Amino acid sequence: MPIITNDAIAFGLLMITLAVIFNTANSTHPFWKKFYIFIPSLLLCYFIPSIYSTLGWIDPNSSQLYYMASRYLLPASLVLLTLSIDLKAVLSLGWKAIAMFLTGTIGIVIGGPLAMLIIGAIDPSILEATSPDKEIWRGLATVAGSWIGGGANQTAMLEVYQPSSSLFSAMVTVDIIMANLWLAFLLYGASMASKVDRWLGSDTLAISHLQKQVQDYQDKIKRIPSRQDLISILALAFGITALGHIIGDNIAPWISENAPRLREFSLDSAFFWIVVTATTGGLLVSFTRLRTLEGAGASKIGSLFLYILVMTIGLKMDLMAFIEAPSYFFIGLIWILVHIALLLLVAKSIKAPLFFVAVGSQANVGGAASAPIVASAFHPSLAPIGVLLAVLGYALGTYGAYATAEIMRLIY
Repeated sequence: MPIITNDAIAFGLLMITLAVIFNTANSTHPFWKKFYIFIPSLLLCYFIPSIYSTLGWIDPNSSQLYYMASRYLLPASLVLLTLSIDLKAVLSLGWKAIAMFLTGTIGIVIGGPLAMLIIGAIDPSILEATSPDKEIWRGLATVAGSWIGGGANQTAMLEVYQPSSSLFSAMVTVDIIMANLWLAFLLYGASMASKVDRWLGSDTLAISHLQKQVQDYQDKIKRIPSRQDLISILALAFGITALGHIIGDNIAPWISENAPRLREFSLDSAFFWIVVTATTGGLLVSFTRLRTLEGAGASKIGSLFLYILVMTIGLKMDLMAFIEAPSYFFIGLIWILVHIALLLLVAKSIKAPLFFVAVGSQANVGGAASAPIVASAFHPSLAPIGVLLAVLGYALGTYGAYATAEIMRLIY
């Protein structure tokens, strides 16, 4: 039994932890100033909760905090982070963003089969199964679904290939740990973006121009928020979130029952429609006078919601799980390294900035839950790019995962 079984207590612990992290991050004490040069605060927001779950203080499987954050706070944050975006400036970022996203997809498609071949050659027993539902490629297919699209695509692969419950549980652990370790490295890398961009020879003028435009606009409309401002910000964020839930709760079941072919695009996922509605709603509002709510701190509130989401994501990772199924984790490690290597190779050849590498990767591996987190680590104004690419991942996820699974079936 975990020490903390009440989500209200667990949430309080997470918020206290968040406060400690940011108070020390803004401390003038020499120790903390040096500490946060090497360890970004956002990274700690991820790792400290994982320690809580690893030590058995909080059971992430029984806690509803991640569900709350992903279904309520994530869409609300997308509205607030998208509110002040200049869509024309975002589109001016060019083709390299799409190129890096597709590179990330290809890295997942080829990385899984390659990792299975390598570990299978080292440990042939891993390719042995006592029954068809325990064949490892079936479990890896669900990881491919998660890493190209997201939870909805993972569920689709689970239904198609029917791995055993024990195999699927192990693969979920591989998925969470490897994806979140890579997320942690990306969050750390965001603090070193200028150095990495120099190594890549990247052209970051378009990104810098977008950041300057947003900053200039924020300075122009900045004001001390009134009670009316704060109520308006929350009403807008959660009002559009509510609309997303209404649309998702009605359209997703209808598609599932009446247009089953659209499941291939994950259009039967209520979460898909929630994210799309939040992003679209934020973009539409950005063309109205409500955009001036950014001056009262709309994006700051949106960023706070994302930090809470990061804390709940950290709870889902068990640091001791590596010991239980090492071969599976080595497959996951090689798989993600192939994905990373291909991204860096292409980025170097087309001189794409680290931002496109990070967001292109997370739009695949992390989906709508973490792509905007990584994007906002570079700058809050860039979060919508992560969302837009993650939505594209939903459409490609089932096809890419299916291709990956069939390749692994052939070499099994």
